[in-house]
Amino acid sequence: MSRPAQQLSFAWRECGERDDAATGMPVVPMPPPALTFVRNGRARRYILRVLPDATVRVTIPRYGSRREAEAFVRTRTRWIDERREEIAGRRHDLRWRAGQRVWWRGVHVAVDVSSVDASHVSVRCGDLVATAPVRDDYRPVIEPLMRARAAAELPPRLLAFAARHGLEVARVTVRSQRSRWGSCSRDGNIALNWRLLQMPTAVCDYVLLHELMHLRQPNHSPRFWAEVAAVCPDYAASRAWLRAEGLSLC
Repeated sequence: MSRPAQQLSFAWRECGERDDAATGMPVVPMPPPALTFVRNGRARRYILRVLPDATVRVTIPRYGSRREAEAFVRTRTRWIDERREEIAGRRHDLRWRAGQRVWWRGVHVAVDVSSVDASHVSVRCGDLVATAPVRDDYRPVIEPLMRARAAAELPPRLLAFAARHGLEVARVTVRSQRSRWGSCSRDGNIALNWRLLQMPTAVCDYVLLHELMHLRQPNHSPRFWAEVAAVCPDYAASRAWLRAEGLSLC
């Protein structure tokens, strides 16, 4: 049986209360979020994460309790509402329209649409090109091309890194995870998010190396981060990019 996977989750900001007096803006309470409580024996503190679907995951440390976790959530309701509002603002319109800029290979590139005939257009996004019927949303045209490129390019890149560092990978898959950039099981199976190809190369490579280092350290201990630093000295800059831009890739 496969052991639990280590995963690199979508990065969210650290907890912090908003100063409403400074903004002068009233806070309109949002409907209560759906809460999921998970226990993690390696966690040292209670952790809140607002997932891309606006639900909230609460991690309970080894010696914590459900009651304390619920109390912790109550002290962070304002922060949770702020994060959910941010998600709603970024995700309210997921359409990729003509002229809109989207991330591709670390660059904001425009969705360029030009007429082919009365009913069809040529759609270009960076090095991706397709012909499609005229429509309001070209995401269903472009995203499958991005996914196909990711499926073709990410596994060989990961395996090349693995060979360079003397590591063996049992299996590589490319998926469309909603809450993680990648995961690595102790059996050597690595799953990658296709959106890695939307990122700058350095950030994508950091995620690949992050998952590979879990083959040496199946945790997020100081020893694990020392392994990451040894193979990716500038990883802090990549983590900062993920925190700043991660949501815009969803």
